[in-house]
Amino acid sequence: MQQAFAGQADIPPAADFAAAAARVRTSFDRQAAMRLIGARLERIEPGRAEIALPFRPDIAQQHGFAHAGIVGAALDSACGFAAYSLMPQDAGVLTVEYKLNLLAPGAGREFRLIGRVRKAGRTITVAEGEAWAIRDDGTRKLIATMTGTLMTVRDRDGIQG
Repeated sequence: MQQAFAGQADIPPAADFAAAAARVRTSFDRQAAMRLIGARLERIEPGRAEIALPFRPDIAQQHGFAHAGIVGAALDSACGFAAYSLMPQDAGVLTVEYKLNLLAPGAGREFRLIGRVRKAGRTITVAEGEAWAIRDDGTRKLIATMTGTLMTVRDRDGIQG
């Protein structure tokens, strides 16, 4: 069941969401960094995005865990695309700030990065994220959380969704 958040009234009804979801998927597909690390956009809902990141040795740090910078980048994208899903058609999204809390080593066969909008505003949106490690036996462990501030950007050269 999806958790209710403050600002839930800011989330558009699902019937109006098809164009926004397509815009999010197109933007994600243009993101070379996510392609580089092997991330996939698995799910997009109004104010929520979920990214899957399979573990590979080339995203590991020296101890064999997923590198915190890789986890942080993918979690930032999950928060950003959750926010972008609620933004106007002609807008782009940029992260203004985020705080990443690393709770456990990135040990798993895959990671699920979930971003949810906490409060959507006209210019500034606040999102929260969770990074889950999926182990070989299917169990999940919360390895990181994020709070992000994202900005709706319009009329800036070179900035599109």
